[in-house]
Formats: sequence, C-alpha cells, structure tokens
Amino acid sequence: MIIGICGGTGSGKTTIARAIVDAVGSENVVLVEQDSYYRNLADMPLDDRHHANFDHPDAIDSDLLVNHVKRLKLGQPIDMPIYDMVTHTRSDRVEVIEPRPVVIVEGILIFAEPRILELLDVRVFVDTPDDVRLIRRLRRDINERGRTFERTLDQYEKTIRPMHFEFVEPSKRFADVIIPEGGQTDTSVSMLCSLVREKLKAQGIALDSRLMAS
Repeated sequence: MIIGICGGTGSGKTTIARAIVDAVGSENVVLVEQDSYYRNLADMPLDDRHHANFDHPDAIDSDLLVNHVKRLKLGQPIDMPIYDMVTHTRSDRVEVIEPRPVVIVEGILIFAEPRILELLDVRVFVDTPDDVRLIRRLRRDINERGRTFERTLDQYEKTIRPMHFEFVEPSKRFADVIIPEGGQTDTSVSMLCSLVREKLKAQGIALDSRLMAS
C-alpha cells in the first residue's frame, strides 16, 4: 500500500506520517522522503548551490524516485540516497530500505510528478496557511540547517512561494484526502489512520490488537 503525503514546505507532512506509523506500527511502515532525491550539486560552487531553486520539479531526481517506489511496490529493497541539506550534495553512502506493507512517499512535489501519482493508492494533501508554513520553515532552517533569517526569507520570496503556487497548490486537486491546519485537526488524522488500518486488514495484514483499539 503506497501512501503519498504532499503539501507545501512546513505544512506538517511529517506529523501525518508519524500518525500513520503510530496507527499501524513501525514494523509495517517505511518512509521515502522526496528530500533524499535532490540532484547532487557537488560540481557547482557552494554559493551557487545556496541560490539554486530546490522547489522546482527539475531539482528532483524523479527517475530514481519513481524507480525506487516501483521496486518497493514489487517487494524489493532499495538503496535510498542520503542528501546533505547544508552542502546540497549527495553522500557516497546510502540507506538500505526494506519493503513493508505500507510505504509512505512524502514531499512537496510528489503530486506534480504523474509517474508518482500513478503509483499511489492513497493521496493525502496537508493544507496549511502560508503564514504558519513560513514560521515553521524559518525555525527549521535556522535551528537545523544553520541558515540565517535573511537567507531563508530571501529563498522563500524568490523560489519557495512562487513555486508553491505554480506546482504544489495546483496539485491539491489530485488528493483523495485533504487534511487542514497541518494535521492539527485530530478528526481528519484519525479518519485517515482508520482508512489505512481497514485497507491493510482487507489485504490480510494482521495488526497488533493494541493498535486496532487506539
């Protein structure tokens, strides 16, 4: 079962993914993050890398991502890239991902890639107000990625915001489920988790009784 979780930067996609993990058990879920599939910019000067447009579909190695999702759907392991968001380069190391009953594919542009859309059994869009997403992005980039307030705001104005309205927001129409307020609405999240549990149950996948009762 392949679940796609899409939404703008800072929308709360990780919150939804964690809720699904809690609902069906970590032994049944594997997470594939679009962020791991950014193209390697090692050949570019560092300053040029900082100013690259990471919010356009061309920034993603979509061929590799599609290939890996297909392999997981066939029950085959993958070597997922490890990407350094500080230097914008791909590591020589990889993370071996074994297939599980539930595969979550998460990223801002996954609904903008038709080949990914075709592979998804459930499409979830996390719809969060722009101001909330900006605040979350500022906190993350400053605290986790060593970026300045000015640099993050400049990136937001030049690429993040315009690309969101060109590619991310229009892709919302492909969603089966739209979760408002970044997953803070418990009812929407609970309904999604119940849907996942029921689909797995229908496929004969047994879940821990404690998870079914939650």
